[in-house]
Amino acid sequence: MKAAAKTNAARILDGLGITYELREYTVDPDDLTAISVAKKIGMPIEQVFKTLLTRAASGEHYFGVVAGDAELDLKKLAAVADEKKIELASLKDVEPLTGYIRGGVTVLGARKAFAAYVDETIQLFDAISISAGQRGLQIVLAPEDYLRATEAVLADISKAMLPKERA
Repeated sequence: MKAAAKTNAARILDGLGITYELREYTVDPDDLTAISVAKKIGMPIEQVFKTLLTRAASGEHYFGVVAGDAELDLKKLAAVADEKKIELASLKDVEPLTGYIRGGVTVLGARKAFAAYVDETIQLFDAISISAGQRGLQIVLAPEDYLRATEAVLADISKAMLPKERA
């Protein structure tokens, strides 16, 4: 198998001297869930973090990064970002604002450097997985390295998914 092509996110980590591993997986465009990605790369779902773009009532955008088995709690995110209200950004806005498509969004190397908030559960693990900036490729690295590279703020921004959302 040929080596995975380096993405901008991987090059940023290289530039910071951060150790990481690239893990490729086969993309199913009909199933871009973190649960599917976790199974394909052989990691527990709670260690596979997903990056969501949000939009505040003020017009500001923020990244919310939560474990694959959790849901972003928009009220908690609004509170820590000091915003009245935050909602998920429209899917049509994600690529123009970040440079990434759904299933490949990452804070690293995003077109615009929006403030990022990461759920505090990231600290529970020795290694976590994030999108490398394209579907079919994940970066596995230490949580403290991810936080250093993204300058993200740790906060309680998640809530448990309802059982039907885990399917």
